[in-house]
Amino acid sequence: MSVPDRIVAVVGPTASGKSSLAVEIARRLGAAEAVNVDSMQLYRGMDIGTAKAPLAERGGVVHHLLDVLDVTQTASVAEFQQLARDVVADCHSRGVTPVLVGGSALYVRAVLDRLEFPGTDPAVRDRWKAELAERGPDALHAELARRDPAAAAQILPTNDRRVVRALEVIELTGEPFTATMPGHESIYDDVVMIGLDVARSVLDARLAERVDVMWADGFVDEVRRLLPLGLEDGMTASRALGYQQILAHLRGETTEGEARDATVTGTRKFARRQDRLFRKDPRIHWLPYDADDLVEQAMALVDAE
Repeated sequence: MSVPDRIVAVVGPTASGKSSLAVEIARRLGAAEAVNVDSMQLYRGMDIGTAKAPLAERGGVVHHLLDVLDVTQTASVAEFQQLARDVVADCHSRGVTPVLVGGSALYVRAVLDRLEFPGTDPAVRDRWKAELAERGPDALHAELARRDPAAAAQILPTNDRRVVRALEVIELTGEPFTATMPGHESIYDDVVMIGLDVARSVLDARLAERVDVMWADGFVDEVRRLLPLGLEDGMTASRALGYQQILAHLRGETTEGEARDATVTGTRKFARRQDRLFRKDPRIHWLPYDADDLVEQAMALVDAE
């Protein structure tokens, strides 16, 4: 039932049920494979805290771009773009439909859209890193807000690396960082985007429940196991939600309860930001996450394109 050169993308905020829907769509299509577009699920060993679907829940569907980075490596959107587009091209060459699944809006757009990445200048970047070390993340985020309010609204103050990158691009190009983002136009001809719609109050409750399950499943022990592998040295991995908070606890800076509460609060803020970014994309067909016929509705959209 796969259609040559079709791409399906299942998107939405954390804990909306994307992974299970993507698996069901792939199973219904038959010749289909899942492609991860979640920035943190790229990391080996970061399983519980990223809600990575275990093998038993993948329904026999091949999954690409999971566990491809060590925790000490820095995730690069530009490098991911090439990896993901290579996977898409390989799927299409075999008559397989790639089903993108994840909550990282930038990574989704990096695969689908005409997104180009400005060059870098190590001297400029190092200067902004020094500013970060001297002035702190809040002050640097305020500097970004002064230079490019739209970019500051999209980047969390805690995401030091992206704040530094945005300031670097602004300095190098003389344009706002957001000016480098294209319109919502795909480089592919046949793309079906499905979003899962969850009311905020319901999503907040689901996120709190998910964090409880992560803790019960051994999230703190997972972080402990990653310490000897260099988690604290990883520029990207160490800042992941939950991991950052548990690392602070293991350093004795907070209690475990405080780390859990901070993880819930941070995840709720992140999920709202995810939803805001995806809502800006007019291509996305939004479906109620808890519809009894969710899979049927999704397949109707896929078959209609």
